[in-house]
Amino acid sequence: MRKHLTKISLFLGIVLLFAACTITKRVPEQKRLLIRNEITLNEKPTRDENVFFQLYQKPNSSILGYRLRLQLYNLARQQADSAYNQWLDRKPNRRKRLNSLLSAKQVERLGQSFAVSGLSNFLMKTGEAPSVFDSIAVRKSIKRLNSYYYNKGYFDVATTATRDTSVPKRIGIKYAVKLNSPYQIDSLKTLITSPMLDSLYRIHADRSQIKTGKQYDTEILNAERDRITADFRNNGAYLFQQNYIRYSLDTIGTNKKVNVNLVIKDYSYRENDSTKTAPFRLYKINKVAIYTDQTTSKNEFKIQDSVAYKDFVLYSEKKLKYRPKAITDAVFITKGSYFSDNNTTLTTKYLSNLRVFKYPTIQYVPDPKDKGGLIANIFLTPRKKYTFGAAADFTHSNIQDFGIAGNTSLRISNVFNGAETFEVGFRGNVGSSRQLANPNNTFFNISEIGLDAKLNFPRLFFPFNTDKIFPKTMLPTTSITFGFAKQRNIGLDKQNFTGAFTYNWIPRKNQTFRLDLFNIQFVKNLNISNYFNVYKSSYDALNNLALFYDADTNFPEFFADGKLTIDSGTNGFINAALSSNPSITPSTNDLKTIRSIEERRKRLTENNLIFASNISYSKSTSRGVNDNNFYSIRTKFESAGNLLSLFARASKQLENQSGANTFFEVEFSQYLKGEIEFIRHWTLHGKSSIAFRSFAGLAVPYGNSNTIPFSRSYFSGGSNDNRAWQPYSLGPGSSGGINDFNEANMKIALNAEYRCNLFGKFNGAVFVDAGNIWNVFDAVEQQSYQFKGWKSIQELAVGTGMGLRYDQGLFVVRFDIGFKTYNPSEQIENKWLRSINLAESVLNIGINYPF
Repeated sequence: MRKHLTKISLFLGIVLLFAACTITKRVPEQKRLLIRNEITLNEKPTRDENVFFQLYQKPNSSILGYRLRLQLYNLARQQADSAYNQWLDRKPNRRKRLNSLLSAKQVERLGQSFAVSGLSNFLMKTGEAPSVFDSIAVRKSIKRLNSYYYNKGYFDVATTATRDTSVPKRIGIKYAVKLNSPYQIDSLKTLITSPMLDSLYRIHADRSQIKTGKQYDTEILNAERDRITADFRNNGAYLFQQNYIRYSLDTIGTNKKVNVNLVIKDYSYRENDSTKTAPFRLYKINKVAIYTDQTTSKNEFKIQDSVAYKDFVLYSEKKLKYRPKAITDAVFITKGSYFSDNNTTLTTKYLSNLRVFKYPTIQYVPDPKDKGGLIANIFLTPRKKYTFGAAADFTHSNIQDFGIAGNTSLRISNVFNGAETFEVGFRGNVGSSRQLANPNNTFFNISEIGLDAKLNFPRLFFPFNTDKIFPKTMLPTTSITFGFAKQRNIGLDKQNFTGAFTYNWIPRKNQTFRLDLFNIQFVKNLNISNYFNVYKSSYDALNNLALFYDADTNFPEFFADGKLTIDSGTNGFINAALSSNPSITPSTNDLKTIRSIEERRKRLTENNLIFASNISYSKSTSRGVNDNNFYSIRTKFESAGNLLSLFARASKQLENQSGANTFFEVEFSQYLKGEIEFIRHWTLHGKSSIAFRSFAGLAVPYGNSNTIPFSRSYFSGGSNDNRAWQPYSLGPGSSGGINDFNEANMKIALNAEYRCNLFGKFNGAVFVDAGNIWNVFDAVEQQSYQFKGWKSIQELAVGTGMGLRYDQGLFVVRFDIGFKTYNPSEQIENKWLRSINLAESVLNIGINYPF
């Protein structure tokens, strides 16, 4: 063992020595490779990313100290195409012979091929050219560092740079920044020459970002400039722009104090060849004109119809096709109000959200009758009334030998003249299968049809007016959806119906509510006995086990032609192995296999009738996809089966054999369900961040149900959960995931992840996942499945791992590898760190980040 360690150490030492020698391979003679930047503030080192960002020249990127991209660049052949031409001309007749054998054009292309120059070009593009020391960049960096700290109030800042050239062909730079004491803001004086702006400023002067006693910072002055501009332009200052705000600083004889003077001069404009000035005015909206069907240029709008509605005027080139209120509810620019950028933005957003118009154009023009008035012109371009789509395809599968599939879609805008949209889609499939009984010798003997529809209202569809409760600023909408699908001779011949009546509204920025007044899911399998004809792998596994345990001899009634019959034989063998008094006693592993096959069959043949209502709330402080410092919270509560239970009692609904009420021969589910999720992101430095997620959910069956439907239950494992386990393979509790689909009605999940940039578009991550699922308050009796209070917290499974992500802009491709760090299903001595190896790792591939 000691000899092996010696050899490995020697090998690694040689590799590291070789790598160290080659990093300067492409550095020209008499030049040096920049390998290190150091910055000290008052003789104390700093690692502040914002400070290092001020440097013009940086060393080559590295991963754990290894400059991978530089090494890739060094591996490339420089000017590979020129070397190829030199090789061609090295012998007089070489180029001539190749031209005659191929062609001159092909010989030229050969030099550009991957075999000749493509690999080198790829390495140079993927790699990173050496960061050759540049003394001019050092001088620029010193100036930028001084400017950076000057803008933060260190007016006496001084920076020097020293060079470390102790290693041949390499150099390190140390920047020493001497800050001294920062300047403080002593006073703020204003000179606003326009009386209207001066009065408006004084109304909100208490909101000023510039405060006495604060350390001077240019960012504070910029923030105040933004605040004043927004305040003015949202209160009528139509002509005001940010560049009218000027600052002057007085630091003479103030003992490191800054007197700030804020100056806003009058509006300047050109008239003929001269420049004139005038005090700024606060403009009011005198008229709001909405052009509802602009199809030509704005100057050629031909008005054929107009309607005055409240304080709006709607114009149309043809007969007006919209109820005025449907459009004006999305307009926040109102007659008599001051001009406002916020109202303009809101109007643009809400009109676009109607989905019956293309992106609107809003123009303001001075009212010729009133110097202080504006006319707001809103130009709307309608989308097509009818949008139709269709597609067809030929199919082949293990069920059908030949099939024709098609789908159509129709979208209707402004259905009821209130900016409503209606979308309907029809899909169908007919096919032929020789495996099915076909007494009439019909060629197309299997079929499937489906219908989906959605009706959307840009308001709350309710019997009485809800404007006071849900004003238009909340962007309330209503959607009604339903879908139906039916199969014949396909799989289990499912009948599927879904329907929902949903309200959505936004009470505040970054907050949303959704209320499903009802959400219906109905699934009925008409041909359950066909299961093992469809899932042949399960049948083959079951049949092989039956033959292994001589079931064909002991239970000949289960067999025909040497195989288990479907479905009496398969059911008989399963019952013989899994009943409380089994007549067949398989081994532990085989029993697990049979149980897994039967559990999967039950789940995939389960009929469901869910009539639920739910409400959900979400809030996020995220400002965009690049924001790594935010939190979000999501909650949801759902109740199912109560209305159907009342109907069943009122109609004296007959009970089925298990004692539960049914509708359409299917037991309806009755349960209460609640869940909450919290996500928090923290920015550390540069592109590094920490992300944390916590989730808890519980669904409790009662009344007509003693279990939760599979579609409403919880599972653990997978690329967005505990990444050390496959989906559905973790839990419940300490059971060890013995079924194909392990699910339960309670879940806890905790995730933490450190994210950083490796190089270019490649990011890395290190993560810890914890969580599990349990059964509680339901019909499951196995102790290992159940949640038994706080002591069950020790059954939280822990997975750790690392990930590689490629961020291509529109989405992120993610690769995560997880290791079972703590496995609650193992014996005590084997719970921790027994599966930290590649053989037992789990690879997850996903799109975008898991949370």
